[in-house]
Amino acid sequence: MHIRAMTDLDVPAGLGLSRGAGWNQTAADWNRFLNASPGGCFVAEVDARVGGTATTISYQDRFAWIGMVLVDPEFQKRGIGTQLLKKAVEYLDQRGIRTLKLDATPQGQPLYAKLGFVTEYQIERWILNRPPGNAAGKVKSSIAHLTEAQLALILAMDRDVFGADRSFLLRSLQDEAQDFAMCITDQGAPQGYAFGRRGAFADHLGPWVAQCRAAAEKLLHEFLTRSTRETLLVDCLTPNPFAIELLRACGFGPARILTRMYRGPNAYPGNPDSLCAIAGPEFG
Repeated sequence: MHIRAMTDLDVPAGLGLSRGAGWNQTAADWNRFLNASPGGCFVAEVDARVGGTATTISYQDRFAWIGMVLVDPEFQKRGIGTQLLKKAVEYLDQRGIRTLKLDATPQGQPLYAKLGFVTEYQIERWILNRPPGNAAGKVKSSIAHLTEAQLALILAMDRDVFGADRSFLLRSLQDEAQDFAMCITDQGAPQGYAFGRRGAFADHLGPWVAQCRAAAEKLLHEFLTRSTRETLLVDCLTPNPFAIELLRACGFGPARILTRMYRGPNAYPGNPDSLCAIAGPEFG
């Protein structure tokens, strides 16, 4: 086994691994990792094949995100995932980034705990499977597309909510799926906003941020209107007082639990009270 930096030539292999695992990433998502962290994404070569991956993204060097720890089923139980994770941690340590974060599956949580990661809070994936020919996309949208001025306000608000500047990621999401970039305002001030992605098999809502239930509900219903896919995903914070209730009322059901974990000082936790759903476990 040989671990090396991932390149754009490895995107098809990474996409094959994520689709084989039933994950929702597209080639555009893999390119986001490489664009955000050139030199910080890794593959494990086994018998001249890409047998595993791990990605990192740094947010203002306040904290970094580890994601996409994937291993080909043919090469599992060889410690490849552990070695890739250690490589990602080593890379970020060498860069002097003191806080590392990730969203762990139940299977991966014991490994992360052994490496010093501790629990911050829980995230639950909710899924909606709509019948073919549903009414989505047939109702007129009630929220206009984002203006550049609104986007600037959102990016400023998001720095407080997320804990660091991730404008490069949100701009990327808007560029790819403008219909899912939305904002609720009150007297010119943002009360909530949302972005989304068109994934391999489902449309994904996130980040979904709201300061009140009414704003959260309006953004969710607008996403349901704008999406024409049968399958929709939302990665919701379980401590949020109204997000899960709204999802359940719209027919979503729980699919899996993730655990937000961090290693090092959690000096920039953001404001999770306003966060209904994350951008995704691969992005934070």
